[in-house]
Amino acid sequence: MAGRPAWLAPLGAAADTISSDQLSVFTPPANGSARRSAVLMLFGDGSGGPDVLLIERAQGIRSHAGQVAFPGGAQDADDDGPVGAALREAREETGLDPSGVAVLGQLPDLYLPPSNFAVTPVLAWWREPSAVAVVDPAEVASVHRVAVASLLDPENRFSVRHPSGYVGPAFVVGDLLIWGLTGGMLSRLFAHVGWEQPWDAARYTALPAAMVEGASRG
Repeated sequence: MAGRPAWLAPLGAAADTISSDQLSVFTPPANGSARRSAVLMLFGDGSGGPDVLLIERAQGIRSHAGQVAFPGGAQDADDDGPVGAALREAREETGLDPSGVAVLGQLPDLYLPPSNFAVTPVLAWWREPSAVAVVDPAEVASVHRVAVASLLDPENRFSVRHPSGYVGPAFVVGDLLIWGLTGGMLSRLFAHVGWEQPWDAARYTALPAAMVEGASRG
């Protein structure tokens, strides 16, 4: 892909080499009962180096309220597959201009048990960044371009425990707590492409009560 930055190369390769068990501990049911959805894992060149586009879901929504996530959602019948769904949802949630996005590939399908979604991650490069912001406050509380360097900083990494028994990697950047499926996907992707820095996975913290309540509504 002409003009793409050198740092993007391992991400592009990941689309062909990473397996579902390397990306998440959750895989969709074999009987096909899960609902289809897609998320956009969009990496671009920010003011502080490579960054990734994330949203904070509104507190009032039914599924995963208040959680930080990749833009995305349910796949509609008229979407052009997972790629079309991911780009449409990103446009509807953040105002992203899809024409500036170069898709690198689709990662293996993952599973979101609380909402019974089979999630297809669409890995992409923000070739021509566009302005992004909250489009519908009832759905999205905030939109962020989060520096990869901040996510890789060992001081910003730890593990979280959920009362359900879930334990997984998490990141904190400013006021954003990134955990669950999104935190796991980022953690495992960074490890796969060789970006991960040593961090203390034995440093645990409990999830804030609001996060537990939001997850339980999924």
